[in-house]
Amino acid sequence: MREFVVEADGGSRGNPGPAGYGAVVSDAATGETLAEAAEYIGVATNNVAEYRGLLAGLRAARELDPDARVRVRMDSKLVVEQMSGRWKIKHPAMKPLAAEAATVFPPDRVTYEWIPRERNTHADRLANEAMDAGARGEAWSPADSRADLDTPPAAPAVPVPEGPPGDTAAGAARVREAPAPAGSAAASGERESERRPAAEGAAATGGAGTARGRGIEDASGEGTVVEQGAGAQGSAVDRPVTDTSARDAAAGLGGAAPADADRRAAQAVATPSSGWAPANMGAPATFVLLRHGETPLTPQKRFSGSGGSDPSLSGIGREQAEKVAAALARRGTVQAVVASPLARTRETARIVAARLGLDVAVEDGLRETDFGAWEGLTFGEVRERYPEDLDAWLASPDVGPTGGGESFAATADRVAEARDKLLAEYRGRTVLLVTHVTPIKTMIRLALGAPPEALFRMELSAASLSAVAYYADGNASVRLFNDTSHLR
Repeated sequence: MREFVVEADGGSRGNPGPAGYGAVVSDAATGETLAEAAEYIGVATNNVAEYRGLLAGLRAARELDPDARVRVRMDSKLVVEQMSGRWKIKHPAMKPLAAEAATVFPPDRVTYEWIPRERNTHADRLANEAMDAGARGEAWSPADSRADLDTPPAAPAVPVPEGPPGDTAAGAARVREAPAPAGSAAASGERESERRPAAEGAAATGGAGTARGRGIEDASGEGTVVEQGAGAQGSAVDRPVTDTSARDAAAGLGGAAPADADRRAAQAVATPSSGWAPANMGAPATFVLLRHGETPLTPQKRFSGSGGSDPSLSGIGREQAEKVAAALARRGTVQAVVASPLARTRETARIVAARLGLDVAVEDGLRETDFGAWEGLTFGEVRERYPEDLDAWLASPDVGPTGGGESFAATADRVAEARDKLLAEYRGRTVLLVTHVTPIKTMIRLALGAPPEALFRMELSAASLSAVAYYADGNASVRLFNDTSHLR
């Protein structure tokens, strides 16, 4: 079976403004350009133009071989995440385009991968050619295009895992495939389009796709299944596992590691002797993940999510928060504090932030899962009252708790969106995120590229610390998990 690589892009000079797209189809084995498509589409947004480029690229690949496998590579994280099914599509102008794109090839034959903008130059040039032509009142012509000639020959594609930026599987694969130069796009999210100015002229719609070869010779020769409340208050299912509280020496959050540990670790990853990673990635954005202290529900092992009684910390929980604060103050590397909006996390965050001399910001995306009718119940009570619903919930991340609760899949979408928002805001800084079991486990799972069932194989204690570093190339490094040494 043939395999194609489709690279697509779109831009808008004004967002919305005069817009166009470009797409190129290449042979995955040889890197040879097989087809190009570009079109000026009138006034539209960047995202609509990107979706139009995706659709054009898939159609061009289908014309070449309707039975082929396709790897779509785009620098639009929005399109990649939405087409991969991890993010919901809310914009009315993009829904029909995404639905149409999903039907060009069978879904099991198309994968999506995010790439930095500088590795999507061929499609970018095509999009700009189309917008330039539209500004002149002309249609883009494949005969006049120089995008193929002005773009370095594509390297043969290598199999890479699929995943969003900030997830280890995808990030490490991108590093292996083609090291990104210094200043590459951050894992934090979508770029702002910076298209070169268009010539003044009349707008005219039009476009073309053409199958073509290169015109010149290639010269480059989780002790529980889920902590109470799916991780909000201890264990919902008692399945003993090995204690996974091992600390990464480079992180040293609970000990006496030097304050520049994050910087030195970043340098070690950025310039390794084995040469497997790109150089000069700069300091990572490091999220120190703190689960809130105990509440009265924690020792009772009751589901406690975002839809229940919203308990405050118990006396033990406040003592735990003070111990965390002392440990982080000794380390001295936390530069900002962000908390879930629930009472137990905000109280924990205030105690820590007061010791650190910082303010507390609130991020709604960090809230715990809503456990519906299970809120306040023990796992045994849920098993007795809702046995079939519980079995379905344990079997699939797409199933929510009884009574309209939130599924783990929906929680993951929300947490990933919050993660990316915070990465954009705190690039290169160390930030304490005070949150709950499910969000923390989800961030760890995504960073490791682990499947959803990994949530049931992680133990996360009250007032524990974990940490993940996110690099500018989209890679992630889990530095610490379930450290409770500061509580002893």
